[in-house]
Amino acid sequence: MIEENVILVNQNDEQIGLMPKLEAHEKAVLHRAFSVFILNDKNEIMLQQRAHQKYHSPLLWTNTCCSHQREGETNVEAGSRRLFEEMGFRAELKELFHFIYNAPFDNGLTEHELDHVMIGYYNDDPAINTEEVEDWKWMKIEDVKTDIQKHPEIYTVWFKIIFDEFDHYLEDHKL
Repeated sequence: MIEENVILVNQNDEQIGLMPKLEAHEKAVLHRAFSVFILNDKNEIMLQQRAHQKYHSPLLWTNTCCSHQREGETNVEAGSRRLFEEMGFRAELKELFHFIYNAPFDNGLTEHELDHVMIGYYNDDPAINTEEVEDWKWMKIEDVKTDIQKHPEIYTVWFKIIFDEFDHYLEDHKL
């Protein structure tokens, strides 16, 4: 399997190069990424538990899906592709905002991403890809907030950062 490249960007989200994904995470280089939040009619977020065989953050809970854009792919195209690859369904996505974060892992890797946060709506069960996803569940936004405070160790480093940004966005904007 050929390792995917990530798109290196400057602080203005302008592409400045490509780098293999693992190398970018080893060197903590700023690169483009996306995070998808799928909500249902009850205003619950679909969370996924990362598969046990993932090389970082296995079995931790996170948002519906996240990954990296491929060269030439729009943010929404990338989000739609990865949502289908991981969760087995399609939903119309809308980009809400983007921001930069830097999150080191215990294993020496670092996520330094300009993250494009998207939202979509879906009410059925996903058809998860078990190579990517161990489990999934719906959770009310307020319950996620409370659970992160009580049990931060069961969530991915980046989800805690991104969820906080997402929650503040929801407080300030009517969807």
